[in-house]
Amino acid sequence: MDDRFNTIAGWVLGAGIVGLGLAIVSSHYFEADKHERPETMGYAVEGVAEGEGAAKEVPLATLLAAADPAKGEAIFAKCKSCHTINEGGANGIGPNLHGIVGEAVGQGAGGFAFSDALKSVGGEWTFDKLNAWLTSPKAFAPGTKMTFAGLSKPEDRANIIVYLNSQGSNVPLPPPPAADEAPAADGAAAPAAGEATGAPAEGAEAPAT
Repeated sequence: MDDRFNTIAGWVLGAGIVGLGLAIVSSHYFEADKHERPETMGYAVEGVAEGEGAAKEVPLATLLAAADPAKGEAIFAKCKSCHTINEGGANGIGPNLHGIVGEAVGQGAGGFAFSDALKSVGGEWTFDKLNAWLTSPKAFAPGTKMTFAGLSKPEDRANIIVYLNSQGSNVPLPPPPAADEAPAADGAAAPAAGEATGAPAEGAEAPAT
């Protein structure tokens, strides 16, 4: 009985020694314990070129120069449940937007009851402010009553802005920057006009409350 037990124990011990030896050898062979960045990454990050930062943002002025008011009108069709845009049009859930570009933020629109959050922004509806608002109303004016989420595509925002501008405003578009113009210090393109705030989302609307 003792001989049989000793034999089994010997085989188990031997198998353990062999397994440990193989683990050590394979570890050295494949450099499993080497914590270094691989020469070739396993996958590429979308929108980031190798050895470079994130793709540069296209300046708003460039987008506006290439924008199509007809496409903007098509996007605005989704906003008509809340807004009118014809001259002298009635306010609805949101204000009438005729001549909105250049108008004071949170004022006008025939006595529409704007939220205090929007009134506190101040200034006029510049192209940059409209772009920021259309990106995310809640980020542009925290506390706004506007429930619209925002437009995530810069081209959609540019299209609707030039459409809004064609409806009673006709403010000259800012000239797009030259191709060799140096970027701003933070790496982003310098704003074309006015101020820029806000952050991105998906939908279709225009300035409201």
